[in-house]
Amino acid sequence: MVVSVVTGVSQAADPPYRVLVFSKTAGFRHDSIPAGIQSFRDLGAANNFTVDATEDANAFTASNLANYKAVVFMSTTGDVLNATQQTAFENYIKAGGGYLGVHAAADTEYDWPFYGGLVGAYFLSHPAIQQVTVRVDDRTHPATAGLPADWVRTDELYNYRTNPRGVVKVLARLDESTYQGGTMGADHPIIWCQQYQGGRSFYTGLGHTIESYSDPLFRGVLLGGLRYAAGVAQADC
Repeated sequence: MVVSVVTGVSQAADPPYRVLVFSKTAGFRHDSIPAGIQSFRDLGAANNFTVDATEDANAFTASNLANYKAVVFMSTTGDVLNATQQTAFENYIKAGGGYLGVHAAADTEYDWPFYGGLVGAYFLSHPAIQQVTVRVDDRTHPATAGLPADWVRTDELYNYRTNPRGVVKVLARLDESTYQGGTMGADHPIIWCQQYQGGRSFYTGLGHTIESYSDPLFRGVLLGGLRYAAGVAQADC
């Protein structure tokens, strides 16, 4: 049997599939985007999926999106799709497609209500990069199963315009008592998932720094989130 290794845990290999990683920016551009794309390529090579990476919004057509089990918005910012491309992506999700948003994916498409619902919450602000304790509340989802209950890491820590709890399944939250600049109080979601209008959505607000993408635990979050979004791993979302 072919096996892949996910943060030290062997599993039966997934059937092969393709993923589109989209990293167009119309606002702030993160210098970690190339590292993020490479991390998905590395994960794909080890876990039986193929990555096509693009910044060309013309990839968002019905015929092209049909090739992919999931689409990753890799720290996109601003208005990145036109109305026709938005409609193609909406139809893709409604037909059972998957979405994975990383970090600044929440700083994207503020005037597109479908996308706001898909990502779960929009970016509001962030303090300086610093160490935080992430409280992992769900360790059964494939994205968070490999994490400690109290995960200490250094990153840029987003505050959101709304708290998505009650709409999404919150998997992990920031403990605002462990850093400076949080504005959401005792309940500050940072990783979540949901079923959305026929498709699957996974989001992590972590992933600002280049170093994040060489961290095995964060890579495990990306892989588990992608496997859920692609529909090859089951989870209660």
